[in-house]
Amino acid sequence: MKFLFKIFIIWFTSNTIIFADEVKIFDFTNAELSELEVRKVRGAKNKTIYTIGSNEKGSFLKAVADNAASGLGKEIKIDLNKTPYINITWKIEKKLSGIKENTKKGHDFAARVFAIKKTGATPLSNRAINYVFSSNSDIGFNSPSPYTKKSIDNVLSSTKKNFNEWVTVKSNVKKDFKKFHDLDVNELDGLAIMSDTDNSKMKAVAYFQNIYFSAE
Repeated sequence: MKFLFKIFIIWFTSNTIIFADEVKIFDFTNAELSELEVRKVRGAKNKTIYTIGSNEKGSFLKAVADNAASGLGKEIKIDLNKTPYINITWKIEKKLSGIKENTKKGHDFAARVFAIKKTGATPLSNRAINYVFSSNSDIGFNSPSPYTKKSIDNVLSSTKKNFNEWVTVKSNVKKDFKKFHDLDVNELDGLAIMSDTDNSKMKAVAYFQNIYFSAE
């Protein structure tokens, strides 16, 4: 995923500033999806296909990545002093077993959410925490991206424990930036969703629902 980090840094589609006790990031509606351009990662053969569905808990985003890599990004200012916790509800229906996710040839995740902080004048100077639903690693495992140390892969969910079932996770983004990048971050600059299989050439199916920031 050599160009993934750079693409998400430079490619946000809005400039929303939100300061509240709870900040909802995506509505997961067809109207929203039509406004968010799907950007294919350079070098990927195909785009990830994103569609909207619903269940008893509301709408969700379905991602199907078949030898594909593309994502959805949104520029949004989030006050991490007030709402430091990212909350994600997601599910993996088809996983990526047997790949080494911390290598260039295996750096694919059926589901990932990037939290991005601008730290310089150019896109490549910025930092990211890549919250992932792993098909191979245990919850709590973390590693720098094999393409850039400025993006850290942090496993919040694993198909070893939760496969083909909805799971809700949370993490303190402010503390994560301090832990992984040694940065005191007060404000987050954007979020991006991705399901990618362009390195492994495999197929993954994932679902995202109810992504928001909270005070606790």
